Amino acid sequence: MNKKKQLAKNTIIIFFGKVCTQLISFFLLPLYTAYLNTYEYGVVDLIQTYVTLLVPIITLELEMSIFRYLVDVRNNKKAANTLISNNFFVLFLSLTIFSIIYGIVGCFVEIPFKLLIWIDVIVCVLSGNFLQVARGFGKTLDYSVSCILTGITTVVSNIFLICFIRMGASGMIISMALANGICSLYLFLKLKLYKFISFKIIDFKLLKDMFKYSVPLIPNGVSWWIVNVSDRSIISWVLGASYNGLYAISNKFPTIISSLTGIFNLSWAESAALHIEAEDRDEFFSEITNTVIKLFTALGVGMLACMPFVFPLLIDNKYREAYNYIPFLVLGTVFNVAICLYSQVYLAKKLSKQVATTAIIGAVINILINVIFIKKIGLYAASLSTAIAYFVMMVYRHIDLKKYINIKIEKGLIIKTILIFGFELIIYFQKNIFCYIIGLIVVCTYAILLNKSFIKALFLPILNKIKRA
Repeated sequence: MNKKKQLAKNTIIIFFGKVCTQLISFFLLPLYTAYLNTYEYGVVDLIQTYVTLLVPIITLELEMSIFRYLVDVRNNKKAANTLISNNFFVLFLSLTIFSIIYGIVGCFVEIPFKLLIWIDVIVCVLSGNFLQVARGFGKTLDYSVSCILTGITTVVSNIFLICFIRMGASGMIISMALANGICSLYLFLKLKLYKFISFKIIDFKLLKDMFKYSVPLIPNGVSWWIVNVSDRSIISWVLGASYNGLYAISNKFPTIISSLTGIFNLSWAESAALHIEAEDRDEFFSEITNTVIKLFTALGVGMLACMPFVFPLLIDNKYREAYNYIPFLVLGTVFNVAICLYSQVYLAKKLSKQVATTAIIGAVINILINVIFIKKIGLYAASLSTAIAYFVMMVYRHIDLKKYINIKIEKGLIIKTILIFGFELIIYFQKNIFCYIIGLIVVCTYAILLNKSFIKALFLPILNKIKRA
């Protein structure tokens, strides 16, 4: 129970912080779709896509390594000091090399918003790294506060720069850079990271071990980029930036599920690393996996059931075509929940190469489907390729992970998931309010029945306290 309580506690703390940043883009959708046309939004989304690609390459995924190694030395001040100092050494070196290469490339290639992109990449690298340091130290509260500051900065700067100053796409990029800059500065000061900067204790053997863990995650990060967002690049090249704007809006709704998955994954990564060698690990990991999959399945079909009512309220009419592609992206995101759970088990056992291998398989499938079908079925190819790639990755990881840990999926769960998604998919494309209401009632009932054990465990202690009071 202590394991579960600690996992729940960390998840709740991180949730209140991350919800401010991960879900902020969703709440800003009415602003974006009202003030930016499909071309502008498509361009900014593509820039975000390439920043996401560059960060793990620049850092050599060092932030993942620093988190994992700090977990093991939290109570050893000297070892933690050495880790952080080496971390800063690599950060300084990698950002310097990136800046030189970026400057040279910028002399020969026309890059829109060149200076803003450079600043955005720098602060994204720093904020991502400092956030993992906070997690490694177990400072989940500081982690959450920094995320809240990021969310507040994003909202205020977007409203000011886009609505009042009318800076359009450049205003959106400045907002992203400013938010990540505030996050970096807060953590740098709050964690007193400046005290750890000492290039006199650089340990090349330690760096070698850290890179041995992190470097195999680079193809994993690139592969994830391919599965998650390469669709945008292919869409922009083949169909144009305006179509990418539509597809980006379609992705905003599944991003809610992805964001919640990411929030849980942060605390799950710590629990997995701490308990990977426990005697009851198979039972513990199986129980958490089944519970999380059932919760996110209910969330996914629930989102689709609500979409006919919510989409017209949030999205401007010029983006209405985006509605058609949401179901397949939601389905893929639900598959991704299991993938992320399995990924942390691999990383807890320091099997980063296996993570990269499975991610590459998904990336190849995603690209092939996109390239073959994008001209024939348009944006449906992008959404379907994501769902299929995630499904294959999920199945592959589940089978491969059996070599190291026995995670058992409840009987009938997969069949029930397929049936409820099939039912809701039929309802989703009906143009009848009565069908939408029926679908919502069925899905809500299904969600409660599927998660009755979790609901009971969640509310029973509260009811018992009320009775005692």
